[in-house]
Formats: sequence, C-alpha cells, structure tokens
Amino acid sequence: MRLRGIALGLFFFASIPQLASPQQSATPSKPSTSSVSAPATAAPIREEPVPHALEKSDLEAFFDGIIPLQLERSDIAGATVLVMKDGQTLLKKGYGYSDFAKKTPVDPDTTIFRLASISKLFTWVSVMQLAEQGKLDIDADVNSYLDFQIAPAFGKPITLRNLMTHTGGFEEEIRDILINDPKLATPLRDFLIQNQPRRIYPPGEIPAYSNYGVGLAGYIVQRVSGEPFEQYVSNHIFQPLGMTHSSFHQPVEQALSSFPSDGYKDSTDKSAIGFEIFNPAPAGGVSSTALDMGRFAQALLGGGEFEGHRILKTDTRNAMWTRQFAASDALPAICMGFYQTWRNKLRFIGHDGDLIAFHSSFLLEPTEKLVLFISYNSSGSGNKARGEWLTSFADRYYPYNLEQKFQTVPVAELKQMEGTYHSTRRSETNKLKLGDLGAQEQAKVDKDGVLTIDVSKDLRGHTRKWKPIGKDLWQVEGEQAMLFAIRDSQGKIVRAASNFAGAQFERVAWYEDAQLILPSLGASVSILALVVLAMLFRMGRKFLFRKRPALQPQAGTLRLTAAPKLAALAWMVLLIAGSTLFTRLSNATMPPSHSADKYFVLMNWLTGFAIFFSLFAILAGLRIWRRHDIRTISRIKFSLVALACLFLLWFSIHWNVIGPAHRF
Repeated sequence: MRLRGIALGLFFFASIPQLASPQQSATPSKPSTSSVSAPATAAPIREEPVPHALEKSDLEAFFDGIIPLQLERSDIAGATVLVMKDGQTLLKKGYGYSDFAKKTPVDPDTTIFRLASISKLFTWVSVMQLAEQGKLDIDADVNSYLDFQIAPAFGKPITLRNLMTHTGGFEEEIRDILINDPKLATPLRDFLIQNQPRRIYPPGEIPAYSNYGVGLAGYIVQRVSGEPFEQYVSNHIFQPLGMTHSSFHQPVEQALSSFPSDGYKDSTDKSAIGFEIFNPAPAGGVSSTALDMGRFAQALLGGGEFEGHRILKTDTRNAMWTRQFAASDALPAICMGFYQTWRNKLRFIGHDGDLIAFHSSFLLEPTEKLVLFISYNSSGSGNKARGEWLTSFADRYYPYNLEQKFQTVPVAELKQMEGTYHSTRRSETNKLKLGDLGAQEQAKVDKDGVLTIDVSKDLRGHTRKWKPIGKDLWQVEGEQAMLFAIRDSQGKIVRAASNFAGAQFERVAWYEDAQLILPSLGASVSILALVVLAMLFRMGRKFLFRKRPALQPQAGTLRLTAAPKLAALAWMVLLIAGSTLFTRLSNATMPPSHSADKYFVLMNWLTGFAIFFSLFAILAGLRIWRRHDIRTISRIKFSLVALACLFLLWFSIHWNVIGPAHRF
C-alpha cells in the first residue's frame, strides 16, 4: 500500500502504483504493430551478458554487499532475506537489528516480520481450499455467503473471483485500517459493516486494488468454515506446513510475543512505532519469518504439498497461477490472488506488502523453482530498496540483453496519449477524494514522439522517456517497464495499464483536472482573503486612528456587504481549521481512525456555515448589477467575491469537504 497527495490524501499509505510502476516487465516477443509504420532504427544489439553462478558463496557476497548499504543509505534498521532454488536454501540471513535500541540482531529463523499484503495469499489459499471441498463457489454472489449485504450497484453482483482479481469495483477507504492500540481493535465483521466502501466500477471490468474486498473474502472463509479466520489459517495452512512462527493474530499470541521485530520510521529514530494492527486482517495481518515463508513457498512450488502435507490440489494451485486479468498480453497479469512480476526472462508470481514500517516481497519463479523473500522493518526508503535489490539480483544471475525496436508513429497519433490521469484505486464519494488533487499525473508527448510522465522517475530520479514499440504499447528507453493505452468503443484513450495489474490509470474529467482546479482554488481563496484583510484594515483604522476620518462604504452597498464579509470570514476560518486538522493528522504515526470522526463533524459544520453565507454572497453579486447608482469597480468586486464563493461552494460539495464524517 502506498499514500500521497494533499489534504486527506496525505493519509494514503497503501502502495498505490503509479502510471510508471517501479516493477519491470520484459519486452513482449511479438508486440502488435497494427496502424504502425515501419520500425525506426533499433538500439544496437549487445553481446549476451554472462550470468553469475547462482550458488551460496556468490549469493551471500552479493547480498552482503547490497543489503547493508541499503540499511545505511535508506535509514532501515533491519532486514530478513531468503533465497531458494530447486528446494535448496541458498541464502537465509538476517541483517541489522530487530530491536534497534537493544541492538538485537535479526534472526531469519525466529524473528517475525509484519508482511502486510502478502497476507492476501493465505486468504486466497483458504478460499480455494473451501472451493475444493464444494463449500464455496468462486463465481457466486458473495452476498449469498454473508450475514450482511454488499449494497447493490451496476446491476451485477460481486463474486469471489472479482475479489481475487481486485475487480470488485470498490473505492478506497482507510478509516481504522491501521492502529497500534489493541484496545481499539474492531472485530472483522464489525469493521466490514462499519467501513463498507461504495462501488465506483462495475464488477469484473476495471481493476481497483481493494483491501476491503480481501477482508470480505476472509470473513466468508470464517462464516463458511465455522472457525475464526485467524484460527482457520493456523489450522489449515500454518500447522500442516510447520510454520511455527507465523500468525494472523494482532498482536501475535503470547507464545510468540518475544519474536516480532519492532518497526521504525527510520533507523535514526530509535523509538519503535508499535505493533501495526491492520484491518481487515485477511488483507494485511500476517506475521511470519523467512524460514516459515520458505516452507509456504515450497508447498506452492510443490503443487500444493510439502513434506507429505497437502494444502491444495495441484490443479487448484495451477488455476490460481493462471492469468485472469490484464489489459494486454505484453503486460504482467493478475492471477487468482497472486500477481505477476517480470524482470529479464524471469516470470515471478507472488505479492508485495507494505505497512508504515515494514516493506516486504514474496516472489516465486515456477520455471526456475526459485524463491525470493525479503522484508525490511523501517519505512525509510524500504519500497525503493525492495525494487532495487530485485533488479540487481535478476541482472546478476539472470542477465538479459534488452533489445528495443521502437516504432515510427505519427506524432499526432501519439499525442492522443497526452492528458491528466489518476489511479483507478482512489476515492470518489468520501473525504479522501480531496487527495486526488495531489495524486494526478501529467502525460505529455514532445515533437519527437517521446512520452514523459511527470511522476515517472527511475531510481536515480531521472524522468523516464517512453517510446512506442507497438500499437498503443510504450516502453521506457533502456528499461523494461511498459505502458498500454486502453481505448473505448469510439477509439479514444480512456485508461492506461502499467506493470502492476491490480490498478490502472484513468483520464481525469476536465472539471476535476488539478491544473484547472488548484489555480481556481488559489484565486478564490485569495479573493476572500483580501476581503478579510480589508475588514481588518478598516477595523484597525477605526480603532487605532480615531482622529482620521473613517473609510465609508459606497452609498447603497452597506446592506449588500454583510453577506460577502461573513462568507469570506467563514471560508478563512474553515481553511485555518482544516489546515490545522490535516497537519495534525498527517504528522501522526498512524492514519486517522474513527476517533477522528468528531473532527470531520466539526469540519462539516464549518463548511455548512460557509456555504450558507456564500448563498447570500452570490445573491448580492447578482443584485449589485441591478443597482444603477453603484460604481463599476464595486460591481466587479462584488462579482469576484460571488464567483469565489460559488466556486468554493461547488468545490466543497464535489470534493466531499462536506459529507459523511465517518467515511474516509
């Protein structure tokens, strides 16, 4: 999970993939070239690089070089690493500290790390276990398994298959998603009822990564099996596989309480942030070790069986690794809960996971029988470090001579890709919508047909250059990342898909484009700020310079000025209160929980007063033009204030500044 933006968008911490995902994909063997002219000059073909031997001594030297450097450079306290090949452990090692203050070293066998969204794989295995037994139909309406109802939308029910592929259509919500006080923990059923998000897409059509959807699946496991979710996973996955240091309990059981690593904002801050309790638990609550994750990996690579204990039938495992949803064959797909990650000629399948402190990756390469697992215990630059080591590993042991054959396409056709985009994993009807203003991305095509995206940077911070390699297919110059343009029935580009199949990027409507909205917002606030300053100036002149004649309003305008002044004052109070609240919440260790509801209630009241006075200010702006005894400059002033109030009125309603206080 990843979070960025302004205002409430500051609270996004889940990993929202960008248009140019840091994950890398390999060049497709035969990209489509319809509507594309003859190829331009191709990059020169270099000699095939020679791989290093994937053996213990070389592997340990490699990780001993890169991981300590990452810990130092990225302010990370510790990490745990596992590499397996053909069932053999090549590297299992801890780096740094699990307790920074006590200098307790990380032990890969016993130090428990919080694995966040890797939890989803255990949830999906649990679902498929019950499907094997005929207790679940993954294509049935999920409401048939629930004791509460998912609100209807789009005339289509949501299925477990939709939830596995993140195509349930739910918008993003983060209320109560992370807490560190066990006393505030909410039972799974209650959490799902209290925080049910709206559906913004028809099921099965557009991916929008959803923790809530996985929570639903976990609750269905609990309902159908008759066992609490945490106990079900323990009984049917952890215990059969001998995963003795793994748990979905948050915090972990008393018997394991001495093993979890602390989590840190960075290694320079020696105070731990506390055990991160994730809601809903099926989407991010698992705690485990490198040793245990190796056992889980071997069961999956072994067709669902490990050391005589079977957790899945081989056919079921194969079905879970089958492509289910992707915008293009040239891009990695999302399978049944697992998603693909491509680098060089490797075709990994697995999942990443992110909390505030912990950043993890669990990847399997079925052809090579390869297992890669890593987890960092500090926020620092853990997400960047994770992508860095995967790239370095693949390039060292499975090097790939990247041959890019860019296409010559008319610039006018390429410019159809230009525009402003936002993630399909976003909020539309709750207070988090405001964060979308800071999360939009600008795509531009220059005169040479090179596409740039303002937030698309490589590990060095350089802007990536995208060039066409097929019909609606782009690739970064010198890299493997790809981008695919998705067109509607009229041929217009409406979305773009990247290397992460769990979300796409959608064109922003012109009236929501931050390039228009933010300047308009700034102008409106500035106009009303001038009104307030003028009020203060008049008051100061009146009380501090009593001997001077008071500034008198133009005759006939006295009654008309009251509403604009009150509206301007109300909006300024709201701005100050909102800025204070958002600064306080964004500086908090955890994202806002239901304890913040009262502050959003207050914000609603302040916004309501501002809207009320704005209505009269707008009316005054209209009435002023019916007065023939008013100077033109006064009419313009009233009109500007009216327009500013009209814009802020629309803004506060459309961007959910006013709205349900418990939905964010």
